[in-house]
Amino acid sequence: MISATSRPYIDASVPVLRQHGQAITTTFYRNMFAAHPELTNLFNMGNQASGVQQQSLASALFAYAANIDNMAALAPVASRIAHKHASVGLRADHYPIVGFHLLGAIREVLGEAATEPLLKAWEEAYGSLARVLIDAEAKMYLDAGIEPGQLRPMRVVEVTRESENVIAIRMIAADGGALPPFSAGQYVSVEAIFDDGRRQLRQYSVSDAPGKDSLRISVKREDAREDERNAAPAGAVSNWLHRNVEVGSVLQVSHPFGDFQPDTESESPIVLLSAGVGITPMIAALNRIARVHPDRRVIFAHAARSSAHHPHQEDIAAAQARMPHLVVATFYEDAAGAGALPGQMALSRLPSWPRGETDVYLCGPLPFMQAQWQALLAAGVPAARLHREVFGPDLLDHLL
Repeated sequence: MISATSRPYIDASVPVLRQHGQAITTTFYRNMFAAHPELTNLFNMGNQASGVQQQSLASALFAYAANIDNMAALAPVASRIAHKHASVGLRADHYPIVGFHLLGAIREVLGEAATEPLLKAWEEAYGSLARVLIDAEAKMYLDAGIEPGQLRPMRVVEVTRESENVIAIRMIAADGGALPPFSAGQYVSVEAIFDDGRRQLRQYSVSDAPGKDSLRISVKREDAREDERNAAPAGAVSNWLHRNVEVGSVLQVSHPFGDFQPDTESESPIVLLSAGVGITPMIAALNRIARVHPDRRVIFAHAARSSAHHPHQEDIAAAQARMPHLVVATFYEDAAGAGALPGQMALSRLPSWPRGETDVYLCGPLPFMQAQWQALLAAGVPAARLHREVFGPDLLDHLL
């Protein structure tokens, strides 16, 4: 992937990135946005404010350096990143801008330790990774038949209150045309234009099965968190959507992307585990299975704070009515509801299945994902049978 001359410098960067990675990425974003404020339209500025995006990039740099000779480990990460980039319309000409400011941040933070051979090695390594992503994204745009950043106007035909903090928004193409094909588990970017002219994009999983003449997303209102360990501002786009979207609204929406695609087409058993708003891609998968293979054996387990925070209960009930071999397990942290178990989801409390022969799909907050992943591996589920939808630093936790 990189030359023998550069590899020792990349290897030597691993402990440096572990120690200084977030300082480098914080400097990088600060300098790049100062020079190119138009790029704030493509980046999640809420994650910038909370520090999540800086942490995510620091993790990516460290994982890349630590696994630079292990393309088998890096390939799935690169695929996820490319899908995310395509969903916000990243272009090939953005990569030199990023590379220039990334190298500048390394030089600024490391000072004299950032020798010319080290910087040249990182220039080569970045260029190699950029080419992989540029090529992958170019193919995605070509396959989708769109230009980078192209959005489509979608008219809202239904807004449903799914839980205390989740609404479902159903849309059709405003021009009356056909919807693009997609798979259960994929997501779209939705544009918000604020009163002060700021533009932001956010990704939302499609929360209903493909094959219909409409597309549904489910949006959790992200409230501000002020506790010391988990502080974050209120979600600007999610709150904007909750306040402003009504039947008849027109939203600008991207082509569907995302490589988390549960196998909905086979007849083999499947396990779908989710928590919080991570239920949305699982509902899309469940609804698809209910349509094409209603006799399939499915375990569908979901964890929520309470019944009031449990979206898409009607979808689950409808699937149960159609699927004789569907087993549903529900966990509520605050209190047990009708048919729900109290407390957090645990593998020991789930229905059993052939551990080595069944694919398991996971989606939810980072602590949930880590706990389930480790428990499943310890129980003998092969890593190749585990699949998860992840964004941010948790995308890389198996590489760190």
